[in-house]
Amino acid sequence: MVLSGSKELGGRVGAPAPYRDPSGFDTAADGLLNQQGGTAADGLLNQQGGTAADGLLNQQGGTAAGGSLSRRPIIGVTTYLEQAQTGVWDTQASFLPKVYFDAVNLAGGIAVLLPPQPVNDEIAHAVLDRLDGLIVAGGKDVDPARYGQERLLTTDEPREDRDEWETALLTAAIDAGVPFLGICRGLQMLNVALGGTLHQHLPDIVGSERYSLGGGVFAENEVFVTAGTHVGEILGGGETLIGKSYHHQAIDELANGLSVSATSDDGTVQAVEVEGVPFGIGVQWHPEHTPDDLRLFEGLVDAAREYRAVNA
Repeated sequence: MVLSGSKELGGRVGAPAPYRDPSGFDTAADGLLNQQGGTAADGLLNQQGGTAADGLLNQQGGTAAGGSLSRRPIIGVTTYLEQAQTGVWDTQASFLPKVYFDAVNLAGGIAVLLPPQPVNDEIAHAVLDRLDGLIVAGGKDVDPARYGQERLLTTDEPREDRDEWETALLTAAIDAGVPFLGICRGLQMLNVALGGTLHQHLPDIVGSERYSLGGGVFAENEVFVTAGTHVGEILGGGETLIGKSYHHQAIDELANGLSVSATSDDGTVQAVEVEGVPFGIGVQWHPEHTPDDLRLFEGLVDAAREYRAVNA
C-alpha cells in the first residue's frame, strides 16, 4: 500500500533545503519563545488564567467568521521546534506557519499553539482537558526507528521531542474522544503511533517527484474521496478534489484501527480516519493552503463544539 510522507520546515529559518514548507514564521517564533516554560499543562494555565477557554476568551476581542465568542472552540495546533533566526536572535524557537491558525480562525475556532516539550500520559491528558480539538501539523519526517526501520539518507534527522509529544497527544485524544485532524506529517504520525509503517522516500515507489516539486512550490494532485467514509461526508463521497502536496513519504502498512478514506491515482493514501471515534482524521495534503475550501477545518471546529457541549 502506498501512503504519503513529508519533508517540510526545519533547520534554520531562511536556509534553503529540499522538501520544506515555504511559509514564513519569524513573528510566530518571537511569540512562542515567550510562551514556553514548565509542562504543557502548566504553560496553558499560566498563559490563560484558569482554563484555556477562559484565558483565550479574555485575550480575543470580537469575533471571527461570525458567531458568539463564547461558543468558539479552542483548537490546539502542534508546532515546530528548531533553530531559528529573528532580529538579532539565533536560537531554538517554536513556530508554525500562520496559514494554520488562519484556517482555524476562519472556520470559527481559536488556535492555541502547542510546542514540543517533555511529556507523559498525565501531561498529554492535562493539555487535552483544556482543549476542544487538536491539529497535528506538518513538519519533519517521523523517526523511522519508531516503525522498525533504519533511516535512509533521504530521511530527515529525527526530532524525537516532537515525535514523543505528538504521539502522546494523539494517543490521549483517541482515548478521550477529543476531535483531531492530522495534516501531512500529522497523518504519518497517526499511522506510526498506532503501529503502522511509512515509505521513507515516495519517489522510489511511484517513480516521480509529483508530490514534492521542491523550491517551495506546492504540487497539485487529484485526491479521490471514498464514499461511505467520514471524510466523504465532509468533502463529498466519490468526489475528486485537488490537494496541495509537499511531501516525500507515504504510509506503507496501514495501522490497525485506521481505514483509508481517500487516495490518488497511483495508490498513495491521501486520507485516513480512526475507527470508532467521533472525529479522528488525517490527510496527506495541505488543506490550510486552500483558504477557499475550509470544510475539513469547519468539520473539526463543529466536532470540537459538540465535544465541548457534551464535556462541559
